[in-house]
Amino acid sequence: MKRAFGGVEIEVVRGNIVEQPGVDAVVNAANAELMPGGGVAGAIHKAAGPGLAEECRPLAPIQPGEAVITGAHDLPNERVIHALGPVYGSDEPSDELLANCYRNSLRLAEGAGLESVAFPAISTGVFGYPIMEAAEVSIRAVAGEAGRLAGVRLVRFVLFSDGERGAFEEALENRTFE
Repeated sequence: MKRAFGGVEIEVVRGNIVEQPGVDAVVNAANAELMPGGGVAGAIHKAAGPGLAEECRPLAPIQPGEAVITGAHDLPNERVIHALGPVYGSDEPSDELLANCYRNSLRLAEGAGLESVAFPAISTGVFGYPIMEAAEVSIRAVAGEAGRLAGVRLVRFVLFSDGERGAFEEALENRTFE
């Protein structure tokens, strides 16, 4: 499913975030130390190789809502953007912190001259953010930032399960953004 906002195409697909060869940057749902872990962070670090952790080490720690950018190493992309999402029910205001992950990632992509970015569902795994609520916050944040972007033309949400994809498709289809 696709929709355009402010000249930026937003699409929702089911897939694996480390298998996005046509996208300039993938976003890592990072931990504060920017090191390998479980879920998305583990998959990205494994696919990128040990050079990614070495490059990340001096950039850590980061706070919820913050993002940093590195090379992609062995991934088929130019860059990896690492964003730390909020732990739901602990890091507050969780909706604003989650939205900042997307906004700050897009600003880094824009600053690096990138045209396309692929996001996972940040904070919905072990950080416990409810998927439907996360989908609405994420889509709203990206659509809201779209008008400020001059270079980024494609934002792809890459969701690992049909349930995640369905939630993001519903948020994209049923929301109006002003």
